Amino acid sequence: MKKQWWHDKVAYQIYPKSFKDTNQDGIGDIKGVIEKLDYLKELGIDIIWLSPIYASPLADQGYDISDYYSIDPRFGTMEELEELIEEAKKREMYIIMDLVVNHCSDEHEWFKKAMEDPDGEYGNYFYIMKGKDGKEPSNIRSYFGGSAWERIGDTDRYYLHLFHKKQPDLNWENPVVRNKIYTMINWWLEKGIAGFRIDAIINIKKALPFHDYEPDREDGLATCKKMLEEATGVMDFLREMNDSTFKKYDAFTVGEVFNEKKEDLPDFIGDDGCFSSMFDFNETTFGASEKGWYDSQAITPDDYRDCCFRSQRRAEGIGFLSNIIENHDEPRGVSRYIPQGECSDVSKKLLATVYFFLKGLPFIYQGQEIGMENVPFKSIDDLDDISTLDEYKVALDQGIPEDEAFKIVCRYSRDNARVPFQWDDSKNAGFTEGNPWIMVSPEYEKINLKVQREDPDSLFRYYKKLIALRKQEEYKDTFVYGTMEPVYEDRARIMAYFRKGEKQNILVVGNFQTEPQMVELSGEYCRVLLNNYDEISCEGKTLQLKGYQVLVLEL
Repeated sequence: MKKQWWHDKVAYQIYPKSFKDTNQDGIGDIKGVIEKLDYLKELGIDIIWLSPIYASPLADQGYDISDYYSIDPRFGTMEELEELIEEAKKREMYIIMDLVVNHCSDEHEWFKKAMEDPDGEYGNYFYIMKGKDGKEPSNIRSYFGGSAWERIGDTDRYYLHLFHKKQPDLNWENPVVRNKIYTMINWWLEKGIAGFRIDAIINIKKALPFHDYEPDREDGLATCKKMLEEATGVMDFLREMNDSTFKKYDAFTVGEVFNEKKEDLPDFIGDDGCFSSMFDFNETTFGASEKGWYDSQAITPDDYRDCCFRSQRRAEGIGFLSNIIENHDEPRGVSRYIPQGECSDVSKKLLATVYFFLKGLPFIYQGQEIGMENVPFKSIDDLDDISTLDEYKVALDQGIPEDEAFKIVCRYSRDNARVPFQWDDSKNAGFTEGNPWIMVSPEYEKINLKVQREDPDSLFRYYKKLIALRKQEEYKDTFVYGTMEPVYEDRARIMAYFRKGEKQNILVVGNFQTEPQMVELSGEYCRVLLNNYDEISCEGKTLQLKGYQVLVLEL
């Protein structure tokens, strides 16, 4: 594997709308990110991924972009972003932006011109089709529910939107569109950002011509994933994009890629792959059902372990995954992967450790480092996310009682991760003095950064130790480049693996339950690198693990 500048880094995702508000309008802003750069440096962060701050009507929280070259005034100005880039560089930190190019907003000038003249030049920037027998051109369902086709006025024409109807899909088959996208990407890289997180990128290749699929719900529609599975040739687009943009700038890129085939991994993240890295979503997609959230299967600690290890084995010798327990599209990891009733600082530290030292680039989502949990929403009116509201309707349509449907969507809602960061125990968790755009979790009085900064045994202090250990000169090569070898896989609720370097053998072992467990070590340990308890119980090679104890041992 060719060594790259980003291999030994730790990344942090900021959802700007909910991070820090400096002008008291209830919406987080770029100045808030600048204000907190020293905090992120203290934590040990190197790469900062900013979720979208481009001009947008915010139909899908900024993933509907109306102008790729402008900053939405709700978040600040281009001058403030340039200041953020410069201030980050002074601290040897890197800014990456979200790249959203499967679709734009219906308020983008391209789409406005397309609607004025669907047969003209801009009509070919999108997928505009005539209906079929008075219906949509095909029966594919959008990710957010309902048909992926929207009728244009009272005409017999429709445009495609795999996401919200205000997010028309761009026609990547049109080379003019692709070149305009590449020009925009290069403009941002010239501005000094270090790269991109690449949104929903597999969706850019459609199976043409459009046609119907076997319905999978009573609405007569079929998931758009069926079309994407049939599509071929996406790698041609991705290679062209890489050659035209990222490669020229030695940019760091991380792809949001779902359901890739193992044989395609080298093309995605190999030494000559089109991306630097891609997120491991094996755990987040576990138990998902095409029927909807109401039919999803909960993940157990053993399921979580097995998902992680499958991903690690798949990528070994090929490239770097980016490892997460949560992001802006998921519920909080501690509420998802730690069984109900077992969430505590101890169990949160275990989860943090077992994911953090997997091979690949660790990403931390804002608030994860202080253990923010799912929000105790009181009613459906508390929820803002469009996918959550659609899933609530789907559950009700299946005859599920309102209270049960509400519990289901609360468990999986993206809003769990989108409530404001909990800085302290003052009004609105120190996020804003104004009226926050979304409710603040009532948990902020007991879970907040201020309290944890003052507590030497806090989760925040523990995350600092995690990051410092991964960067420690003595162990860095082993944690970054060493092999990852699972162990004790036959043991229920034990998650353990070796990280092996040329001269080191490091064991990460966690007891993923409240009851104690014993494991037999392959050799005696010579050093305890990390422990979420004050003590360790080991006689010879027999290790006694307390409930949710996790250890990083040098053998």
